[in-house]
Parts: sequence; structure tokens; C-alpha cells
Amino acid sequence: MKNSYRRVAAVCMTALMTMVLAAGCGSNRADTDSEDDNVLRVGMECNYVPFNWTQETEELSDGSKAVPIYGSDFYAYGYDVAVAQMLADEMGMKLEIHKVDWSSIGTSLDAGDYDAIIAGMGRTAEREISYSFTEPYYYRDNCIVVKKGGAYENVTKLSDLAGTGCKLTTQLGTGWVPLLEQIEGGVQAGNYETTSECFMAISNGVADVCVVDLPTAESAALTNDDLKVITLDSSDTFTGDDEMVNVCIATRKDDTAFRDKIQDAMDAIGWNDKAAMDELMDQVIKLQPASE
Repeated sequence: MKNSYRRVAAVCMTALMTMVLAAGCGSNRADTDSEDDNVLRVGMECNYVPFNWTQETEELSDGSKAVPIYGSDFYAYGYDVAVAQMLADEMGMKLEIHKVDWSSIGTSLDAGDYDAIIAGMGRTAEREISYSFTEPYYYRDNCIVVKKGGAYENVTKLSDLAGTGCKLTTQLGTGWVPLLEQIEGGVQAGNYETTSECFMAISNGVADVCVVDLPTAESAALTNDDLKVITLDSSDTFTGDDEMVNVCIATRKDDTAFRDKIQDAMDAIGWNDKAAMDELMDQVIKLQPASE
């Protein structure tokens, strides 16, 4: 009899542990509590100007409003936030912004902390193994950033950098990292968690060349006179960077229903026109705080 009690107790304990472990795992949007059904929970760095940034006040310079960052006293805005707000409005949902480090943005999505990544993320073959993506909500070009008045300010072609021993940097965990290998004879100066740190490395002479996207570079140059943005000649530039051009919204791999819901909202507002995308990007660049 005692053995029977022990077996029953063991079965109950196993079932309890299974439920606890399941509760800690990420879930599809369809499996979330009903109280969250009307909330679009979005993860982003809030530190990747002009796609997303953090500011202390709700007010923007044009009189519109930034969006509160979940669990903090700060606010977020930028291209990603503007697009997320349009989609939330179209879906009849409340937008909720979650601030997260780039290095953990995917694991936090899988853990169920939020339901979508709208963070200037390029759709790459490697990422498509782990996540589901919408069609692009922005198309970007890549460029290099150097120090104004420095040894590399007159560079116009990728081959101009060959053999110079220039010190290279970019943001960790991005599609720009492998592009550094195409700069023949370049020296790795170390990559950084944020693009802001990359630009600081250029200003301080720690690095000579930063590879990044054009909107981010132009936005940084507006508030940092040390930086010069260079778009390389199309006949002599990086190759294999097409994946970084397509900026898409990511959901959990098996949460295709919610991915499709977001895509339907994008289609409904006609968000597939590059001219409209570029116009919005120009607008948000003008709204970034001077400190950024």
C-alpha cells in the first residue's frame, strides 16, 4: 500500500513540475490570456536611433506623443514606434513597448515577454530558422562612417580601404559583422552592443571605419560633428548584404497566425511603398532628441 501511495505521489509531483515548466515557456499569441488580446506587445532596443530611442518626456517637437516604455518612467519613439503605432491602430489594439538589449531580443521573444520584434531587424536566412517574418516595413542601404578630417574621409570605394590597416567596428549580432571581412587588411577594433558606442569609437579614434545602415549613420551625424557618412560607389562596395536591406517584423517561429495578422494590417494601410517609408524616416529623424 505504501508503494502505491508513493507511486501516486510521484505521478502528481511529475505533473506539477510539468505544469510549472510549461508556464515558464513562451507561447503563441493565441494562447495568451484574454486580457492581453487587445495589446500589441513589441520588443525593441529603444537605443537604435532613428529606428527607436528612449526619451524622458512624452512630448515630441512636432506636438505628437511618444509611447510609454513598459515598466519604466521613460518613453520611446522612432521609426519602429511610429510603424508599430499605425499597425496597433489598424488592428484596434493598444501599443505596449518593451525595452530590451539587442543581445537578448530574440530569447525574450521566445520567452513570451512580448509578441513581436519591431526593431530595425534585417530578415536573414539564419534568423528565418528561428522566427517568422512579415514582408519588409523598411528598405535600407548600408554605408560606412569615418571621422571627419581623418585619414579616411575621402574614401569613395571599398577598394580604397584595402591594405590600409584601418580599424573596423560595427554592432554586435548584426548582418554588418560579416561585411567587415570584405575590407582587405582591415583590423578588428572590437564590436559594440549599440551603434551609439560604435560612433563614439570613431569619434575617439578607437576605430576608423564603422559599417552601418544609412539612416542610422545620417541620424548620428546630425548630432555629432566628428562623423562623416560615406555611401560607397555601387560598382565597388560590399557584396552579399542584400539580407540587411529588408527590415521586417519578427514573431515566434510557430506563431504564424499572429504574423499574418500583422501582415494583414500592413497590407490594409498600404505599407509597402518605399517612398512613404522614406518620408516617414525623414520625419522621425527630425524628431530625435538633440542629445541622441
